[in-house]
Amino acid sequence: MDTQLPPIDPLEGKQNIPSDPLYILSKNIPDISDDDTGIRIKLKRTLFGKARNLKDPKVFHSISLVAFLAWVGLGADGLSSSAYGPDESFRALGTHTYLAVALALATAFTVFIISYAYSRLIEHFPSGGGGYVVASKLIGPRFGVISGSALLVDYILTISVSIAAGADQIFSVLPQEWAPWKLAIEVITIFFLLVLNLRGVKESVQILTPIFLVFILLHAILIFGGFFTHVSEISRVTNEVTTGFKTGISSLGFMGLFAIFIRAYSMGAGTYTGIEAVSNGLQIMREPKVHTARVTMLYMSISLAVTAGGIMVCYLLFSATPEPGKTMNAVLLERFAGTWHIGSMPIGNIFIWIALGSEAALLFVAAQAGFIDGPRVMANMAGDSWLPHRFTSLSDRLTMQNGVVLMGLAAIGTLFITGGDISTLVLMYSINVFATFSLTEIGMVRFWYKGRTEHPDWYKKILIHVIGLTLCLSILIVNIYEKFLVGGWITLVVTIALILVCFWIKKHYLDVRKSVQKLDDMLSNIPLPEPGEDNTLDRNAPTAVLLVGGYGGLGVHTLFSIKRLFPNNFKNVIFVSVGVLDSVKLKAGEEVEHLTNETEKDLKKYVDLARRVGFASEYRVSIGIEVVDQVHRLCVDIAREYPRGIYFASKLVFQKERWYQRFLHNETANQIQRRLQFDGLNTMILPVRIFDNVSV
Repeated sequence: MDTQLPPIDPLEGKQNIPSDPLYILSKNIPDISDDDTGIRIKLKRTLFGKARNLKDPKVFHSISLVAFLAWVGLGADGLSSSAYGPDESFRALGTHTYLAVALALATAFTVFIISYAYSRLIEHFPSGGGGYVVASKLIGPRFGVISGSALLVDYILTISVSIAAGADQIFSVLPQEWAPWKLAIEVITIFFLLVLNLRGVKESVQILTPIFLVFILLHAILIFGGFFTHVSEISRVTNEVTTGFKTGISSLGFMGLFAIFIRAYSMGAGTYTGIEAVSNGLQIMREPKVHTARVTMLYMSISLAVTAGGIMVCYLLFSATPEPGKTMNAVLLERFAGTWHIGSMPIGNIFIWIALGSEAALLFVAAQAGFIDGPRVMANMAGDSWLPHRFTSLSDRLTMQNGVVLMGLAAIGTLFITGGDISTLVLMYSINVFATFSLTEIGMVRFWYKGRTEHPDWYKKILIHVIGLTLCLSILIVNIYEKFLVGGWITLVVTIALILVCFWIKKHYLDVRKSVQKLDDMLSNIPLPEPGEDNTLDRNAPTAVLLVGGYGGLGVHTLFSIKRLFPNNFKNVIFVSVGVLDSVKLKAGEEVEHLTNETEKDLKKYVDLARRVGFASEYRVSIGIEVVDQVHRLCVDIAREYPRGIYFASKLVFQKERWYQRFLHNETANQIQRRLQFDGLNTMILPVRIFDNVSV
């Protein structure tokens, strides 16, 4: 049965019959300021902080990092590897410990080579993106998705390896009956870091800075103290190294000894895994970004080279050898400080405990690299349609919340699958990052070789990348050979599976885009009359409020559908659009103004179209990071001004409903409809059909 709506009082803008249910629903149009109250909002603010104001010109400055803080947030991954990288390399030497000096020099050399190569890369790609962007632009999109997928797996493992290794350090000195709680503690730690990163990158880095500084201080004491206490023994150590090298040559031959060295060098591949983090995280750097990033890279390379190389030489100076149940760093610290006493107080043991504790804590901090750079890689890939577009979205704290949450959950899943076993995790860890390193260096070598006619000094600039490529490929090949059968194959299988998923997602988006483009082409050539001169909107007349994105076939299709379905009903059409500031666009403060101008330009086209087909029309615009909230605010304001409005949104519908469509295509229209309906604002969703790549 049809229900006749009560008359509208133009002064009140409400229906006159208080007992009518539609009147009751629309009587109390909410005050948006009330949204900031309530337990849910208060809890969200407590955990994640107050929403940032995009119109504040200082907001982008306040969330960016100076070189020092960037070094803390991104350099911890590389520095923490000194807890296991030099250990792995030194153990691989076996009885040939005299090679430790050469190994330390090779490690430091590799750190500086890769770091310098990435510093040059930052100059050419100042918008960031690291290996994914480099491979995509210089080699091709297919190689880019390989690099990006490898990086994503690597950053997930960065989190799980760091947390598992840190927990191992802690639980190795706790009673055995506590061991069953280790996995639970690891999961809780990941959740803690996840919440910190949802509050914002800068906030999470500032909280963790003291841990980083304690590690730096204590390991500087260890390395420089170790060198200083052995100054008088330099001649002895030099003689042992020389004698050992000669003996090794005579017994194994040069190639045999070189094979042992190369294997040990490659086993320490985890030492270099954090170097690319700076180029991936360029967006969080303080302006001028390139300069800040290069300074950060300098800090990272010096600290990593000195720490990793210094620890390896100290193994040799203190004649440290592997002991059951202990890391090489624990053995080294005991030999360095184990005999320190002040009276009866064993201050050496206190130093050892604090140093090992700082290593464990820094491993937790190192998980930051996964939370900072993993979501940025995902956002870059999502911007190119290799991953669901929702991964470019920002939270009201300007964090890539979807990526942060997924990285955390994936790391937790990895811990459960492996039982938190660090040996299994480390086996999976280093292969992917060197695949990315190699593709990046191939891209830069190709870039300089193709541009040799334009750059007379190309041979000087290509040299660093040729050396880097040789080192990275060597480490990658040896790691795959050594680790393939003992767990390396798992990494390759997971990465290949992710690559295939990315290609499938890309194909789906391309098919949909082709269908929508046909709709654009069909509707863009329709002949229309000139717009009428009178464009005065009647606030008491029936009004269609149309929610649109950029100007295109979907919006035009929806406008014509309204005219066809409701002939001669609506007098006014108001277009509503939200310019979404996502992680791809969040590069500088002026982007907000640019996005506003672009959004208004599209809305003016819609207004012109509506006037040509007989409507009085205007538009409303907002800029934000979350569409539903912004649209809700605009529509509530419109409802106070135009009480007889009906709200329309469009949505793609597919001929065959599949489970993944809701994940690949957001449910924004349904969310908006739900919010507005509960505010008493009638909302309709008009479908745009997709038929096997043909839109109707």
